[in-house]
Amino acid sequence: MTMLLQQMQSLIAEINDVPVNHDVCNFLLQHLASQSNTDEQVLIAATDDGTELGIELGVYIDPAVLTRLQAHNPFAQLKDGNLADFCTALEGVSHFHYLVWCMERGRPVSLLELELQAEVDKYTVAQWLLMQQTQGYFPHGLHTRMFSQVSFVAELDESSLQRYQEANRHAAYYCQNNDQRFLRSRHRRFSQWLSELRQFYRCSHHAKLRRSIH
Repeated sequence: MTMLLQQMQSLIAEINDVPVNHDVCNFLLQHLASQSNTDEQVLIAATDDGTELGIELGVYIDPAVLTRLQAHNPFAQLKDGNLADFCTALEGVSHFHYLVWCMERGRPVSLLELELQAEVDKYTVAQWLLMQQTQGYFPHGLHTRMFSQVSFVAELDESSLQRYQEANRHAAYYCQNNDQRFLRSRHRRFSQWLSELRQFYRCSHHAKLRRSIH
């Protein structure tokens, strides 16, 4: 199971050229202390050992999700039947990786920025895999599936729901624009596509939003 998460983290690092010094599997939680209706969650806590302040991270991904992914490995074949579980797991890995990358550089991170980057990561990693698995065929229905055919947890409070919806909307525009500029033209420009994604990853909260305004 952990190998799948390591593969996800490696792809995020490769596509965005953002290696970090920590393996997500070393921070994986087997269960949540509180009852929560979620398949994925990243927990952050401040620590104080009396000499310095620190941060603790934990990543929870429902073991049932990981079990299903192990049985239907998306790195062998990403398809309708495992796409939702793939996105659930990759969201947790993306959150972890982005938080660590920012913390290593002393950068603040907003919740909207975190969600927006995860939406972009999920789409681009899925694209990357599907194009590899289909000899370069562009996955035409993926954008609709990932950005239009979505639902949100009913228990979300209003501010959280608005944040998820805003992240979805900005990422949908940004990824569609990238598709049209770099991947759906007669001559695909993969190097420019990667360059754009890598620039976006390094943008601040407000710069990310400016780059993805509909």
